[in-house]
Amino acid sequence: RRILAALEDDARAAGRTRMVLETGTRQPEAIALYASSGYSPCEKFGHYRTYESSRCYAKPLR
Repeated sequence: RRILAALEDDARAAGRTRMVLETGTRQPEAIALYASSGYSPCEKFGHYRTYESSRCYAKPLR
């Protein structure tokens, strides 16, 4: 959770307004962490689009 918060802080400092993360269906702990940290499922991106087991999550950075 602290690492994720640090990554979000760095993204904000770089002027980013949205954080997008990817994980897979075999990482339920990551999915739970993202959901409990305010991330919502979003459209798959990049080469992850082609993987059935891929899950992407996004969160606006304020």
